[in-house]
Amino acid sequence: MWILIIEDEATLAKALRHGLTAEGYSVEVCHDGVSGYEFTRRGNFDAIVLDLMLPGMNGYKILESLRQQGNTTPVLVLTAKSGQYDQVDALDLGADDYLVKPFPFPVLLARLRALVRRATPGDLLQLTVDGLILHRMKRRALVEDLDLRLTDLEFGILEALALHPEEPVSREEITGHAWAEGGGTPNSLDVRIAALRRKLESTGTRLAIETVRGTGYRLVRRRMTNSMDPRP
Repeated sequence: MWILIIEDEATLAKALRHGLTAEGYSVEVCHDGVSGYEFTRRGNFDAIVLDLMLPGMNGYKILESLRQQGNTTPVLVLTAKSGQYDQVDALDLGADDYLVKPFPFPVLLARLRALVRRATPGDLLQLTVDGLILHRMKRRALVEDLDLRLTDLEFGILEALALHPEEPVSREEITGHAWAEGGGTPNSLDVRIAALRRKLESTGTRLAIETVRGTGYRLVRRRMTNSMDPRP
């Protein structure tokens, strides 16, 4: 799951990134309203954690603009503004939940999980492709009950492919999905694809990651060859 944090308090933003990453989320952080809003327009986030008092563009304006454009990404407002009318305004503008600082981190986690569950169809919380099961909330991948023990980046890559089985997925789409903070390069992607292939092969699954020349990769189901077939 990919979370966008728009928070200008650097220490809090760093703590949120660390805590959410430890829980298996991919996290993007912006420290002002303008860049935060731009990220909402180019990233397909599963949820947004939004402060209200931001430099450049406040959280109310971000909320209003998102909903006017039809963006339905769940938004958890995280703010020091505790007034009842502050909460009413944020919720009326399109916030899905409202949490006042200071806050217990486990409560923020629980509320994020609830937002994502409500916004995501049940069949998308768990992806299944020919014996491969991806638990998206837990960031675990299983093949016939065997845990692939993937790193977070490996999971993100496999998730990007499993969302479109048998279809080519571009390198740009894969790296954009797996490297939430950018930094994915052709070489780094190839290295992790090779590791993923080894882990899949070790389970005996018929699934394989196929290279699509000039495009990227795709997750395919290998055909079984019949040794008794006389055809070449």
